Amino acid sequence: MEIPEGEKMTRVNNWQLRREMDYPYKESRPDRQFAAVFNINRCIGCQTCTMACKSTWTFNKGQEHMWWNNVETKPFGGYPQHWDVKLLEKLGPQKWEKGEGDSGKTYQGKTIFEAAPKGEVALGYLPEDKEWRFPNIYEDTSTPWKDKATLPSHDTFFFYLQRICNHCTYPACAAACPRKAIYKRKEDGIVLIDQERCRGYRKCVEQCPYKKPMYNPQTRISEKCIACYPRVEQDTVTRCIAACVGKIRLQGWINLPEKIEADNPMDYLVHVAKVALPSYPQFGTEPNVFYIPPRWVPRGYLKQLFGPGVENAIERYSDPDPDLLGLLQLFGTTQQIIEKFRVTEKDAIGYDAHKREIIRVPLEDPIVIRPPIYHNIT
Repeated sequence: MEIPEGEKMTRVNNWQLRREMDYPYKESRPDRQFAAVFNINRCIGCQTCTMACKSTWTFNKGQEHMWWNNVETKPFGGYPQHWDVKLLEKLGPQKWEKGEGDSGKTYQGKTIFEAAPKGEVALGYLPEDKEWRFPNIYEDTSTPWKDKATLPSHDTFFFYLQRICNHCTYPACAAACPRKAIYKRKEDGIVLIDQERCRGYRKCVEQCPYKKPMYNPQTRISEKCIACYPRVEQDTVTRCIAACVGKIRLQGWINLPEKIEADNPMDYLVHVAKVALPSYPQFGTEPNVFYIPPRWVPRGYLKQLFGPGVENAIERYSDPDPDLLGLLQLFGTTQQIIEKFRVTEKDAIGYDAHKREIIRVPLEDPIVIRPPIYHNIT
């Protein structure tokens, strides 16, 4: 989408970058923001989440290549192939500077909106058809790292990266759409495509840095993850989160740093404990899906992917305080959205929007020693 003559970018606040940035539309945050945290350390790569999403939403003609939820193996895997590497190369080296500690650094580089070519809203690229062929390319593939001086503990590594639409605060797909067919719901911050307005120009595919809008060649319009909004409207977690075998996912609502509620699970994980980080915050979209980084992966790689807060996140996760330990126990324990939590000496307790208890999990499972039973075997 070309920016009309004389129209300028506006300045909006991006708390993940700790500064203002350029964006085509004025800052307009929803009443509450859909968010989720994925704990990479627990993922076993079973793809149950992927198939739960596939069987629910993308089973029609023209959707064969659509994987709204996918789990890809890093560092080589990606769907579409090399989606992040190609954009990082276009963006070039960028820096985080100033601030106290790694998590307090300010992003000094350019976002995809600030690095956009003339006449474009954002920096991006349109994947070739062949890049959509293999959703599980390089699965379980590790690689040695040549520069051993940068790897104090690992020469070979891989990990699983779980991906859905980030339902960004500043979605590049919405900014790029010439039809204004993409919008962010005021009630929950979920980003959707109006199927009646879309004309399949694929600008959303080109300029979403995470490549989550996907073009349907049968209907000739684009489609994307809808955050299972019919379930969310019933205070129920998404299909991918409900089906997760490893209990790595937790869904909720996130506030701005200045409006933190310490008993809100998302606020605690992201703002208080700071163990959950956004993916590629340098892109500038302020994504609302966060990750607890894997402990065994080279820190340089993780800092490129999750920003400068990696060391702090891994340190806090490796030695959790009682509240964090209890909250981690609540991951994957109920299909209802946990809006508040409390940790006692014995239990972690989750509450719904009406402050009713919906789940209680013991911090330590009781040990039961059963008496031996002897059978006469003849």
